[in-house]
Amino acid sequence: MTETSTRTFGNEDALPHVPLPSVEDSAQRFLEWCAPLLDDPQRAETEAAVRELLAPDSPVWTLQADLERFAEGAHSWLDEFWPRRYLGRRDRIAVNANFFFQFHPTGADQPVRAAELTVAALGHKAQLDDESFPPLVNRGVPQSMEQSKHLFSTTRIPGDPQDSVRTPYTDDWPGPSTERHVVVFSRGRMYTLDVIGPEGVPHTVDEIAAGMRAVLASASERAPVDESVGSLTTKARADWAAVRARLDQASVDLVERALFCVCLDDVTPADEHEACRHLLAGDSGNRWFDKAVSLLVLADGSCGINIEHCELDGTTVLTLVDAMFDEPVETHAERIGTRSQGDPAVAPVEWDLDDALRAEIRSAAEEFDAYLAATATQPITFDDFGAEDAKALKCSPDAFVQMAYQLAHRRAKGLTGATYESIATRQFHHGRTEAMRVVTPEIVAFVDAMQSSDASDDAKREAFRAAAAAHGKRAKESQAGDAPEQHLWELQLIQERRGAELGATAPMALFDSPGWQIMRSDYLSTSSAPSTNIRYFGFGSTSPQCIGVAYVLLPDRLHVHLSTPESVADEMYRYADELRTAVAELRELLGSE
Repeated sequence: MTETSTRTFGNEDALPHVPLPSVEDSAQRFLEWCAPLLDDPQRAETEAAVRELLAPDSPVWTLQADLERFAEGAHSWLDEFWPRRYLGRRDRIAVNANFFFQFHPTGADQPVRAAELTVAALGHKAQLDDESFPPLVNRGVPQSMEQSKHLFSTTRIPGDPQDSVRTPYTDDWPGPSTERHVVVFSRGRMYTLDVIGPEGVPHTVDEIAAGMRAVLASASERAPVDESVGSLTTKARADWAAVRARLDQASVDLVERALFCVCLDDVTPADEHEACRHLLAGDSGNRWFDKAVSLLVLADGSCGINIEHCELDGTTVLTLVDAMFDEPVETHAERIGTRSQGDPAVAPVEWDLDDALRAEIRSAAEEFDAYLAATATQPITFDDFGAEDAKALKCSPDAFVQMAYQLAHRRAKGLTGATYESIATRQFHHGRTEAMRVVTPEIVAFVDAMQSSDASDDAKREAFRAAAAAHGKRAKESQAGDAPEQHLWELQLIQERRGAELGATAPMALFDSPGWQIMRSDYLSTSSAPSTNIRYFGFGSTSPQCIGVAYVLLPDRLHVHLSTPESVADEMYRYADELRTAVAELRELLGSE
């Protein structure tokens, strides 16, 4: 990279490709990463599986050679991995995969707030379309902007055995979307609203707000549960694919090609906890969870965004959100040239539903209501602690909170469990994320010291510093692509896809080993969204015992959103209490150094 382009997508082709690790390096790192979670017999069995993997007659060498061949002509050696990881999942994506951000309140009423968000989003789209939006640069290094092409008019399409994506900037849909409408949901009904007029000129905020009011007036009564077609998007993917094929395809097309969805919820939340639950899932009949971007506005004007994950990571959505809020809506309106042209066109999306389809919709809604009821959530607010406080304690802010998460988990559940942290790798060509496993020997030693009645404060501080340093080292390695999990997983997936034609079908014991199974069975799944424009960030848990830990760590505050199955909710609530204690205890410990 010699010269940084100022065009939004102008740096992509010059970015370095994600490095492909060697089998030996990934095997060695895998042993190091899983070891702290294993007892002696489990470790010995895993080490034997790795020796077998590295044997000269192992199929892994053929699979690695095939991956190297594929990588030569691909944007990334992960180009087949990402669709399999995200589009290959067969369970529901609502709660399980989609994530949300909560925005700050402004006091605007529901239709005005919805209109303001719509114009702000169109303002960002205009800059993406003409490539005037400045490409992100992190510490002087340009970042991949490729995902931003999939913010607008992108929809996940259910399929069997794998889903697909309908999106602009592809051979089937070249260039940016030129659609003029959004789909607005209200009380289980859906409408198209033309936010851009017939001549290609966007409507004003006031006119779009009038369109939102027209939707609210038309949907004055809640649609019957068996007519709220959006609930179908909560079904398991193959089941949803079969039902989608029976729907009116012209109506499906209107939803899928829309710029984005706007969901007007008939709910006034009692508190932020209730608001976050509505942003995470809410009324399934008032959503199209397959849509890449859905702007959500509750009855009191509180609002946020719900994201389908297959083409969009949190960092890209933060770029959208920051672009929307870092400038006044008037600036966005001026940029896109909004002009008064009368009330925008509003029309209901019609569905021809027979009894069988109605039964499918009702069943989907009832099953999802039960699923959501079986999901416990909890926001935690630390308004007296933030990144600057951690820095004042001479500690990386992320390392501090990860140490607190581990200490709280041991105290709440009595064990150190597998912990995932998402690490952005956008400095690479088509870069997305890397999977970091947080637990190191140093972290185990730190938590042991904190739990020991014999350890002095100096010993505890020394253990903390060692654990924080090990965490920082692993995070840097993961950001550089020096991580084992996704590489080994992709080799396993290549064997599934092409093993027979490659002559590489022999079983690989590593993928049944205690190390592989235990390291990937999350007890904590963590991810951060550092933006001053976000109050809370949230997602569901990833396993029956997992707590999803989504956090917004800012200079002056830390907001955490927890999620877990209701069956283990008491453990999550204990974890929340222990986390509050851990943060205060570590502040005092490090502050008295």
